[in-house]
Amino acid sequence: MTETAAARMHELNLYRRYFDLVAAGRKTIEVRVKYPHLEDLAAGDLIRFHIKGTDEICDVLVKRVTEYKTFEELLDREGQVNVNPASSREQQLANIREIYPAEKEALGVLAIEIELLPQ
Repeated sequence: MTETAAARMHELNLYRRYFDLVAAGRKTIEVRVKYPHLEDLAAGDLIRFHIKGTDEICDVLVKRVTEYKTFEELLDREGQVNVNPASSREQQLANIREIYPAEKEALGVLAIEIELLPQ
């Protein structure tokens, strides 16, 4: 991103368990499926994470977006500790698939490298 380009702000919801890891700077890879509203997400953009039903927010800078075909491939390439340092690979796959069933995974999966911004 050049200095003259304006950063785009994306607003996304997070479950409490993931929000807390992001807010603590411990989670550096956010996992999403490639929904149409995320197709243009790029390095230099900002994401404001919300916990649904609260006024809690956490702002991050998008450092990189990488697309993978499967959640397994994403975890193998990105490292499970970067996605969720509090869970095993098997537990992460189970949690991710509870959120995103197979038909959603078929859209493609995104590894979004993030950096916590000062609040």
